[in-house]
Amino acid sequence: MANDDARIPLCVQAPPELSGQPIGAPPIRVSAPAGTQFPRMHVMETRHVFVCTALFGTRVMDFLHENLARLQHRLAFVAVDPIDWKFYVQAFAWGICLFESYLLLRQFPLYNKTAPPAVLADHFTSEVFEKSQKYGKHKAKFSLVSGLYRQVLDTVQIQSGLYYPWAWSAAGQALQKFGYGPEYQITQSIIFVMVLTLTSMIPTLPLGLYQTFVLEEQHGFNKTTPALYVADMLKGWAIGFVLGAPLLAAFLYIFEWAGDRFVPWLMALLLAFQMIMVIIYPTIIQPLFNKLSPLREGELRSRIEVLASKLNFPLKHLYEIDGSKRSSHSNAYFFGLPWSKHIVIFDTLIKQSKPEEVEAVLAHELGHWYFMHPTKLLLVSQVHIFTILALFPAFLHAPPLLRSFGFPEEVAANPPPIIAFLLFQMVLTPLEAVVSMALNAVSRKFEYEADRFATELQGRLKADDMSDMGARLGRALITLHVENLSTVWVDWLYSAYHHSHPTLTERLKALEGYQGETLSVSEAKKEL
Repeated sequence: MANDDARIPLCVQAPPELSGQPIGAPPIRVSAPAGTQFPRMHVMETRHVFVCTALFGTRVMDFLHENLARLQHRLAFVAVDPIDWKFYVQAFAWGICLFESYLLLRQFPLYNKTAPPAVLADHFTSEVFEKSQKYGKHKAKFSLVSGLYRQVLDTVQIQSGLYYPWAWSAAGQALQKFGYGPEYQITQSIIFVMVLTLTSMIPTLPLGLYQTFVLEEQHGFNKTTPALYVADMLKGWAIGFVLGAPLLAAFLYIFEWAGDRFVPWLMALLLAFQMIMVIIYPTIIQPLFNKLSPLREGELRSRIEVLASKLNFPLKHLYEIDGSKRSSHSNAYFFGLPWSKHIVIFDTLIKQSKPEEVEAVLAHELGHWYFMHPTKLLLVSQVHIFTILALFPAFLHAPPLLRSFGFPEEVAANPPPIIAFLLFQMVLTPLEAVVSMALNAVSRKFEYEADRFATELQGRLKADDMSDMGARLGRALITLHVENLSTVWVDWLYSAYHHSHPTLTERLKALEGYQGETLSVSEAKKEL
């Protein structure tokens, strides 16, 4: 038995004010007998471990708030300087709009090409390539016109100085009709968001109708009926209200409860919401729009289950989704918690590709899981959210910001958090454009890694029947592009700004390289 005097320190010390000792008493050293199993710790020692944990958490929070306070001190000018924020927002927004229009104009000449890249010449018939070019050009024209149209609408709404103040006033008047006053600011904020959502949707509704029933219809992809379109829109509104109203209420309540120390609490709220959505989206929301059926028994199901088993992928359900109900486009994805994953395959993908090619597509998707790409992207998004929230306190108490957008003095003097946050997001427009481009670069890197993973499965799993996985994935990608009439000539800058995936020719070239490396390694091992 270990000597009771031999002790392992668990924490350097716990101050008297947190340990229950009188103020001024010497600090307690928290420790446990050597060889003691921690689940059997003495009650007092367990208590002191908790005290140390609480102390560490407190110090972390203090460190965080001290540094956030320093940042706010540097941004103090926001709350006092009479900056013309409306001008800057308009200038930034138009700058981005014109830049995106420039990218489209760079892309336009490529739609006049009469033949696909040499690497795809054997896979695109002249008829299919011509359809692809027409579809791409039609989408580009629509993007150019719709982008300018939306920007003009935003300009009118902002420059008039009437739209956003009117929406806040209308929300207050609606509240008064039910006998409630301005003290119910959270409720007024929820109504304010609803008013903005509904009124901003009306002028853009024709764009959605044109895209679905003209653009997609002309090129043979639309399967949505007018009744289904309306039903989807109503369901979307209902889900937005059921989920959005409580989230917004909690979001705004944290400002009242935590004051200027809201950043970590909002981070926790938004992360919790993301985790909840991972659970409820596939089980509650997705079935409202599409039917998920267990993938029928057969070669494809067997291939996927064997692959998942070899990789120790925690596959719980394998679904086929009726994507053809709305469109002829195809896709596949997985979702779920770390210990319980679900794979969903569009019925269009199953019809368009051979089982071994669909298996290769899923091998690519499992590469994302293997390298923890979703988790990494989640962490990146948390850093992004933290940066936004860390900058926001300076704008939360900034009457000049609200006055610049036409809000009356009685509102601007004590800015409602929802209005301040909305205007703050407008100010961040150029930053968000840069962040989006950077995230696309990260996403493309992950796509290459997942492609390499699929190509190298033979070596990873010691499975000779997967030696051609890279070739299968290449054929599957080509089939997807042919069936979806995807653009194969893409300007590099347009792609860098808009695309989260490498272009088809880039991926095929990379796959060829991966396959060459894999073959060289296999031959070297045989020689040994």
